Amino acid sequence: MKIFPLTLLPNDANVNFMKLRWVSIAVAALIMFVAIGAMVTRNFNYALDFTGGNLVEVHLAKPVGLDTVRERLAADGYDSAQVQTYGSGNELLIRLQPREGDSGSAATAHAAEAVMKAVSGADNQAKILRNEFVGPQVGRELALNGLYALLFVVVGFLIYIAFRFEWKFAVAAIITTLHDVIVVAGWFAISGHEFDLTVLAGILSVMGYSINDTIVVFDRVRENFRSMRADPETVLNKSINQTLSRTVITSFVAFLTVFALYLYGGGSLRGMAESQMIGIIIGTLSSIFVACPLLTLGLLKVSKQDLLPKAKDEAALARRP
Repeated sequence: MKIFPLTLLPNDANVNFMKLRWVSIAVAALIMFVAIGAMVTRNFNYALDFTGGNLVEVHLAKPVGLDTVRERLAADGYDSAQVQTYGSGNELLIRLQPREGDSGSAATAHAAEAVMKAVSGADNQAKILRNEFVGPQVGRELALNGLYALLFVVVGFLIYIAFRFEWKFAVAAIITTLHDVIVVAGWFAISGHEFDLTVLAGILSVMGYSINDTIVVFDRVRENFRSMRADPETVLNKSINQTLSRTVITSFVAFLTVFALYLYGGGSLRGMAESQMIGIIIGTLSSIFVACPLLTLGLLKVSKQDLLPKAKDEAALARRP
């Protein structure tokens, strides 16, 4: 008996994805190159985490409108100020990039003055709980550590997939995952949305989601190569169709979760949620339209011999219908 939510798409679907492989790969490559171009020409709108600046915590007698505080700070020369509430709601956490010419103790003093001016009122007294300056050197170290984390994840994925499958699958999976990461990062370069540590964390989680989705499809490819007597394109196409329902349902549920985080998680988590939402969409599409089609091209073209069991199992395999 089939249960509708678990069989959103039939297991015996027969959409010819391989027929579209040249178009899908061309579109994916075009999107990736546009993202790379945006990162090169426009760069990122780095947040205080990477550029350095002031972190100010303020306690208020009563809550104040965050948009009002941002507008007042912008009028005082602090554009793109990050203002958020925490604790009971009477506390504000404000991140400010230094004004031109400010640094060190001068930047700290000017930031405190601007914040007090922006949040204080005749009937709403404010008290600064913390005021710290994050230097650009710390920002560069954070960026470098983020790059190390990215490389570590890529190498780890490559080793794992090569060990579990075969090197052609490993290379295809890494290319697909890097495509997803580049597209998500390129979105932030194109949109100009702030790029901070939460966005970097979101991109790393996108890598995990993308590689997991791809491995599920590749696992079915391996099983079908050993049980089906058909050409590689047919096997790959069948594998995508068999896992299509699982892919769509998993992605939809994950997207709903991250979308709720985007709506109700506050400004501090919005960048991470945005990167994850885009990553889920791109990762889902790439696992269908990019990962398996790559296994039909050039050096990555996979054959039955690549996944056959060892010689002792070949006799048993030959007896299969």
